[in-house]
Amino acid sequence: MNNQLVEQIAKTQIRSDLPSFKAGDTIKLSLKITENGKARIQVFQGVVIARRGSGVSETFIVRKQSAGVGVERTLPVNSPSIASVEVLKHGRVRHHKVYFLRNRKGKSARLKEVL
Repeated sequence: MNNQLVEQIAKTQIRSDLPSFKAGDTIKLSLKITENGKARIQVFQGVVIARRGSGVSETFIVRKQSAGVGVERTLPVNSPSIASVEVLKHGRVRHHKVYFLRNRKGKSARLKEVL
């Protein structure tokens, strides 16, 4: 009975307003940031290198290059701090996790686009 109750509560927490995306896709995240009582929107644009978990606990990792330094951010899919997600490009990859992008720089770090 407790397990069924937990599953019912978990179903209500899952967000359905986000588009579907997978590893290799370039996405633009709008994140709600609260500092000193003020809320603002911060944009984070990068390539999804991994998705893991399922249900309420599902997370994804987004990687971008900022001033020549690789920046990765791990976020829960159902996080209330995510204002919106926009898929910019669908990358063509053969793996579910594209961790090999961490070792690449410049043009070799780009992914081919699905046409």
